[in-house]
Amino acid sequence: MDLQEAGTTARFLLRDRDAKFTEAFDAVPADAAIQVVTTGIRMPRMNSIMERWIQTCRRELLDRTLIWNQRHLLYALREFEMFYNQHRPHRTLGQAAPLRPLPEPDTIQTGITRLDIRRRDRLGGVLREYQRAA
Repeated sequence: MDLQEAGTTARFLLRDRDAKFTEAFDAVPADAAIQVVTTGIRMPRMNSIMERWIQTCRRELLDRTLIWNQRHLLYALREFEMFYNQHRPHRTLGQAAPLRPLPEPDTIQTGITRLDIRRRDRLGGVLREYQRAA
């Protein structure tokens, strides 16, 4: 399936300045009226956030999942995006998720000794969420 069959079009192709992208490579998108935009010179971190997300998505989801079709892929990516932003702890955020703040620390001794933890499986157990029961 290509973009015309899906009813959408691409206007830009963002790529780095690697030598593997030759003029012949740039001619293919130009024939389809797609403008090729190159990243800045000597800027290795220009696309690092997205590259990190793709690496994490591949390692934690796609390497462990057999994708059946495009609909299944889009469903799995939506589930992973919600898991990544709402539950998965991030080291740079102090073990908080981007869309969820850290919970208040439990200082009561009875609350620490008896923890009731619930696990929720997503995508058939590929992704697992752990929460304290109310």
